Amino acid sequence: MTDLVPIPIVLFEHFARAGLDVQAILRRANLPSARFNVPKPEGTTAEFFALWHAVEQSGADEDLGLRLGIEALTDEENVAALAALHSASLGEGLERLARYKRMVCPEKVWVDIVHGEAQLRFEWILADEAPPALLTDLIFAGVVNLARQGTGTPVTPQRIELTRHRANEAMLRKHFGCELRFNAPHDLLVFDETALSLPMVHRNAQLLAVLLPGLELALPKNNTARTLVDDVRKVLSEMINGDRPAIAKVAKSLGMSVRTLQRRLGELGTSYQDLLDNVRHQWAQRLLKTKDLGIGEVAFLLGFEEVNSFARAFQDWEGTTPAKWRTQISRVRVG
Repeated sequence: MTDLVPIPIVLFEHFARAGLDVQAILRRANLPSARFNVPKPEGTTAEFFALWHAVEQSGADEDLGLRLGIEALTDEENVAALAALHSASLGEGLERLARYKRMVCPEKVWVDIVHGEAQLRFEWILADEAPPALLTDLIFAGVVNLARQGTGTPVTPQRIELTRHRANEAMLRKHFGCELRFNAPHDLLVFDETALSLPMVHRNAQLLAVLLPGLELALPKNNTARTLVDDVRKVLSEMINGDRPAIAKVAKSLGMSVRTLQRRLGELGTSYQDLLDNVRHQWAQRLLKTKDLGIGEVAFLLGFEEVNSFARAFQDWEGTTPAKWRTQISRVRVG
């Protein structure tokens, strides 16, 4: 998957209207202005995150992400949102949003039905860190706004789960009108399953008949192959919670044998152990950055039997100990 994220010029217009110094933001994010002298500028996931971190550090209002989510996500130029808005039902719309989102940027959305809940999980596939809070607020506000505009009803999430520390709880609760959970394993937007059957008032089968074939052709040609890697990473992320997921358990959850899983991963140039190490590495960074956990607690959550085993693995990943890495990251953020 190509690591390119659209950075629309209109976004800077929103920043300017919010009273922010766009040039100062670009300098803080180490992004030259010349990068945006083209019709459709793009950046890597890391650069996109750096831009949003710079916005957060520039004195932006805490509700900026929520306001931009309402203004931006349902823009007619957003093909994924357009396909969702003109679907027959909210459930169909969310599935299309999830399917075509990856055409726009390397962000994957899963829609899972669990015990009467429709859980939308968002993951930036090529990210080395959790997404900036303002960006997550924008995305969640945009999806909720799409659901409300699309159905013509005041759809309210059943629950929102956020990986970040508890912050701005009153603001978020007022905007979304639902239960909030912080320090969660994943960023989740949860609706009652019955909401999926709500009809979309703007549904247009003729428009979709014209739009969808082009969208299908535009999907990455290796989408099916890459999805297996994504799905294994997803399963591992969900299973890592004080245990080391066995390959047999992961294979069973994906409906295949261990041998088939190993063969197909090998064809993609990776292995189960490589993916497990990668997921553990990313979660180690996230837990050390954002959670109030001791090193031993992080090791336990990642499924290491001993703290020393975790320390050795982290040394291989980062060239330093977990404690020193956490201290270095804290100093960088303060600076």
